[in-house]
Amino acid sequence: MNSRQRRGVILLLLSVLCAFGAFAGVLSVISDVNSKVGPEVSAYRLKSDITPFTGLTPDKFEKVSMPKRWLSTNAVTDLSEVNGKIALTTLKKGSLLQSDMMEARPALKPGEQEIAIMIDAATGVAGKITSGATVNVYATFAGEREGEPAQSKVIVSNAKVLDVGRLTPLDPSRDGKGSQATEAVPITFALNTLDTQRIAYAESFAQHVRLALIAPGSDSNIRPGDRTYTLDKDK
Repeated sequence: MNSRQRRGVILLLLSVLCAFGAFAGVLSVISDVNSKVGPEVSAYRLKSDITPFTGLTPDKFEKVSMPKRWLSTNAVTDLSEVNGKIALTTLKKGSLLQSDMMEARPALKPGEQEIAIMIDAATGVAGKITSGATVNVYATFAGEREGEPAQSKVIVSNAKVLDVGRLTPLDPSRDGKGSQATEAVPITFALNTLDTQRIAYAESFAQHVRLALIAPGSDSNIRPGDRTYTLDKDK
């Protein structure tokens, strides 16, 4: 082997060594990136805003992938966790779902019954009453005899709302009470037997049934004399 050939072999070996060095450098960078990013997992992002106490369903979220190490420990990675849950606060569009954003839907206690009635969307709910709320249920009745004044009664006080359904158009031809309401919302309550009967009676015979939202922490006790109102009380 002459000197020119020896120089060629040396240059070839140097090129191979440089190639191995470059390859090792790339592997080192990749390893460093992987160590900082880590494996990816599924998370779930809100498609739109959700109001407090609204029932959560899988269709309200979209799946996204992101590094596990970037997620908080309470991030939801299994969408089945939302089943039977409601939002605790207002959830904003684009936020990642976390377990402390939701809680189990209110359930029946021993001795309670579940009853649902249709409430005028405009005068009875107005978008303020949600699952988990506490309300007073008012009903207005015409006078039993001619000349007797109409009455407004507190049918049920401190009623617990289990669920608020979807806005439903009403068929005026099927409304035997002459109501002008065009839309109603099904409201589900958890009540004892007597209050369940009162609600059923009011829905069947009252001219109007309305709900009054009770502010958390307020004194919601109603004196017996204040449960019935007629216009002549203000005279």
